[in-house]
Amino acid sequence: MRPSRRGGPIAPAQNEKKIFQRGDSVASIYQIIRREVNPFDSTTFRPGNFWQEQQDSALTVESIHQGVVAEIEEVLDKVAKDHRTRTLLLAGDSGSGKSYLLGRLKRLFNSKAFFAYIGPWPDSDFIWRHTLRNTVDSLMCVPDGKEESQLLLWLKSLPAFRSENPLKQVLGERQLFIHHLKSTYQKGIYNANEFFGVLYALTNPELYPLACDWLKGDNLDDEALATLRVKRAIETEEIARNILGNFGLISAATQPIVLCFDNLDNIDRALDGFINLQALFNVNSILHNQKLKNFMVIVSIVTNTWKENSKRVQPADKARLDLEIRLQPINLEQAEALWASRLYPLHRQANPKPPSPIYPLSRKHLEEKFPGGKTRPRYVLMLGRQLFQDAKTKGLPDSSWDAGDDPIDPLAAFQLLWLKEFCKVEDKIFRIRQISAPELIQMLREALAALQVHGIMPKLLPSQTYASYSLSYHLPLQLGRIGVVWTEDQNLTSFCNMMKACQKAVKDNLCQTIYLFRAEDVGTPKNQGYKLYSQFFTGTPHRHLVPDMTSVHYLATYHNFVNAACAGELVVGDRTPNLSELEVLVRKSKVLQDCPLLQKLGIFTGSTYDIPSQVPAGEDAGTPAIPARERRRETGRKHLAQAFKEVKEFLLNLMKTQKMMGRTVLVQNAVEQFPLVDESQVAELIEQLCQENHIVILEPDAPVEAQLVCLVSK
Repeated sequence: MRPSRRGGPIAPAQNEKKIFQRGDSVASIYQIIRREVNPFDSTTFRPGNFWQEQQDSALTVESIHQGVVAEIEEVLDKVAKDHRTRTLLLAGDSGSGKSYLLGRLKRLFNSKAFFAYIGPWPDSDFIWRHTLRNTVDSLMCVPDGKEESQLLLWLKSLPAFRSENPLKQVLGERQLFIHHLKSTYQKGIYNANEFFGVLYALTNPELYPLACDWLKGDNLDDEALATLRVKRAIETEEIARNILGNFGLISAATQPIVLCFDNLDNIDRALDGFINLQALFNVNSILHNQKLKNFMVIVSIVTNTWKENSKRVQPADKARLDLEIRLQPINLEQAEALWASRLYPLHRQANPKPPSPIYPLSRKHLEEKFPGGKTRPRYVLMLGRQLFQDAKTKGLPDSSWDAGDDPIDPLAAFQLLWLKEFCKVEDKIFRIRQISAPELIQMLREALAALQVHGIMPKLLPSQTYASYSLSYHLPLQLGRIGVVWTEDQNLTSFCNMMKACQKAVKDNLCQTIYLFRAEDVGTPKNQGYKLYSQFFTGTPHRHLVPDMTSVHYLATYHNFVNAACAGELVVGDRTPNLSELEVLVRKSKVLQDCPLLQKLGIFTGSTYDIPSQVPAGEDAGTPAIPARERRRETGRKHLAQAFKEVKEFLLNLMKTQKMMGRTVLVQNAVEQFPLVDESQVAELIEQLCQENHIVILEPDAPVEAQLVCLVSK
């Protein structure tokens, strides 16, 4: 299923305004519970990258982990005062709220610090480049209530930016900017002329994207480098470390930079098979030993993961931790407050007022489920979902219909969760180059593993520089080992070296077939790299497959699920699947089968499709794509019949997870999900589901606003 727009049911807090617009604000709490989406729906459970998740402050219970928030703020204030880098370890059990807490910290303290989210790295040989890329990506985000990115806010707060020096007449604005910064930072800045020149380029809206690409470490072509007046890209770990150090040193004049490392259960593994935490602690020790200033490092990790792996970290590196914080379970009063925050949007519509802030739930439910008086936030929300669902279908005083005790369909819940995640990814990733080559290969490897492709091996290419850009595997209907290399480096010298590495891999019999994934330009006949490419990839058996944004969205969506499953943070309906269980859900739901790139590889058929080997005319992967919403609208116009099929599937999946809903709420969710269809078309699809005996409408002769739709128990 390829989703459209947002994905997932509308949460009650989002839906509240629409409900009032129906003129139904005097409904009883019983009517509201039956018609609305479960406010504890699992699509709202999983926080991730806090720059990609919109955290609803109304759902935050201030007392939960309040002491931890205060401790972290104290450390942050110390960094702001003396600019000495500090590191703290934030450990907690799965479901204790670590990732949510990181988002809360960003929301609370973004006015006095710049926040960077650092996800899991695919290869420890690239960890500094990965950290720099993720840091700059985060700095490009716009804080709540601001109109400019963190990066521009940081830059414009520098004294040099505000200078009105009379030398501007002589030197020019750019040279004066560089001169002023060099005078201010006379020691410690790596490659000062070029770095300060790139910072100045950030002030030019036309050069801003290019300057950001360079700062992230994109391997730009010669023309782009010349435009920025730099000689080379950030192509080594040493340069990336130095550039990150530049950021820290200069930020001492403004605000600290908070580096939040999260989802560490899916990082690169060491030779002994355990996750390579030592690589992260090497980075942290260098930050301290080389006195890279003004960073606060937060290492967020599952408690058991830390227990199992901390003994593999050198004692001297562990000693660099300034503070270790363990997230404690919450008490039942805090659990009640969590419930109340989710139920409040429904309660404020009810007349008469419900008997308690957590009705139809009760304190007794908590005491019976958690007799020790302590638990984790996730378990409270999962219990709330179950109890609300019971109340929706059978537990209310005037219940006239019983859905039975059928558990939530895990495939339906997963497909709704997939829709929501896919659409978030679609709105955040609009260029393939936003993701590094090692990450793209990791995403492909994870998808191949989920589809049970045999013999997957990373690092096919013999070149150390490009090994992480490649992998290999076997397919039953193809002879020999198949290799894949993925490079979007714009620099054609780098492309030439990659072509040489591909030829060597075949010559050394490391594989029999290689597929090149590349949407970027491959040069012209005058380039050596193009000549090698033409000799190698324009015939058979080796092929050039052009990746597309839709494929990247599929791979990135699944990668986010893998990160969550590995960390024990994925909730699907009433389950918390591990990685193996997630892979089963992916195969059963077939959510990856519409991924064009996997189709081109022949993963589902055993042989590659007949596709063009060149980039289609007019397609430029280096420029931003059409905004996701407009692109989905256009796709829908061309494939309206397919859209109706997807809407119908969405309606049935939503009913499988909710069991009972108001007809109007069901229609609103579908229109919100698929903006190409109107209410009358959704109503027709609902009638089809009724005729097929999937759902039934209670009291069909009642006004539409009063009708309830129920799932037929089978």
